Amino acid sequence: MEELRSRGVEATLPIVIVGHVDHGKSTLIGRLLYDTDSLPTDIMEEIEKSLKESDNPSEFAYITDHLEEERMEKMTIDTAQSFFKTDKRHYAIIDTPGHREFIKNMITGTSQAEAAILIVSALEGIEEQTKRHAYILGMLGIKQVILAINKMDLVNYSQNRFEELKCKLLSFLHSLEIKPNHAIPISARLGYNIAKAGGNMGWYNGPTIFEALDQLETKEDPVLKPLRFPIQDTYISDQKKILVGRVLSGKVQMGDEVVILPSKAKTRIESIEVYQNTKDVAEAGDSIGIVLQDDLAPKRGEVICHPQYSPEIKTRINANIFWMSYDPLQAKDQLTIRCATAEEHCHIERIEQRIDSSTLEIIENHSNILRETDVGKVTISIDRPMVLEDFNEIEGLGRFVLTRSGEICAGGIINSPISLYSECH
Repeated sequence: MEELRSRGVEATLPIVIVGHVDHGKSTLIGRLLYDTDSLPTDIMEEIEKSLKESDNPSEFAYITDHLEEERMEKMTIDTAQSFFKTDKRHYAIIDTPGHREFIKNMITGTSQAEAAILIVSALEGIEEQTKRHAYILGMLGIKQVILAINKMDLVNYSQNRFEELKCKLLSFLHSLEIKPNHAIPISARLGYNIAKAGGNMGWYNGPTIFEALDQLETKEDPVLKPLRFPIQDTYISDQKKILVGRVLSGKVQMGDEVVILPSKAKTRIESIEVYQNTKDVAEAGDSIGIVLQDDLAPKRGEVICHPQYSPEIKTRINANIFWMSYDPLQAKDQLTIRCATAEEHCHIERIEQRIDSSTLEIIENHSNILRETDVGKVTISIDRPMVLEDFNEIEGLGRFVLTRSGEICAGGIINSPISLYSECH
């Protein structure tokens, strides 16, 4: 990271590209990788050969298919992300291979996207998955969104069609409290308005996709937030009890007074261990071991904090959940909630609202059931105290999953408002 900063390049920004099936997501990913020379040499050569020998551009969706084959064969390309860079920063494209996989990857927090490109076909328009994916972006707090209205070449680069779709999309996203940074007419297949302008779209004078990406901001540095260190496990080494985990936010240094929640035990940091060495300070993102001055026995799932900035301990939360299981949720069903490294039994105390995730219409107030892809505004009762926080404050302690019989059935966030859809006028 320091090397990037010294060259005037910002740290890596993770992005996710979402949209209805066949609206051009894979083609756009292929273009982003190709136009930044971010592909293996053999693929670059094959594409360049295709471009020279044919009047039609290469099928850029092929690139992501090829990369997926290499991932399956355990080759060198990362199993979850693809990378490219501009003069300003590096980018990581979070892998979302399909609708169901997208939901699980995004909601369970295995991806940590800070921005998104929502792609919509100018030919087909807004579809069910367009709305559902947009809802999930809003639910996860991904507010930096670029609208890419694709396949403009198939509608004769019509400005009227672009403006019509843009208006409808802006209205829907406004209901989710998402204000897109830009709306861009593109042809991912032909490369128009990706790296450079092109096509019969002289009426458009905004940024290209790359220019729009470079205008996005990275999130607030988690180091500036209060200390949160969820305990993952405990090891004994050289007669020392070492609590291991990753610093979620803030920083901690040797000698700090800390409190362990939810047990509320207070102590001090005796040492910070990293691979049989010690360090004076650790900060957000560091995976470390902590040795305490007192002989305490904290458990996996407990959270180390500074006493003056400690969070509330909760046994009851209001949350929004996205139900992912084919088997419906019945109110009072017994579940397990997992947040950070903690896990406790729980049940749904109330389903205040049952909401259609693609239209955002309220299906039912005070419901007794949630079905697959429904959104629920719920109250969850937890058997034992947990450290849980507002998603907008500490994401890692405000995002959770629910399981039933060991299978993930829902994901959710704490204290995130649900707004309703309003038409564009």
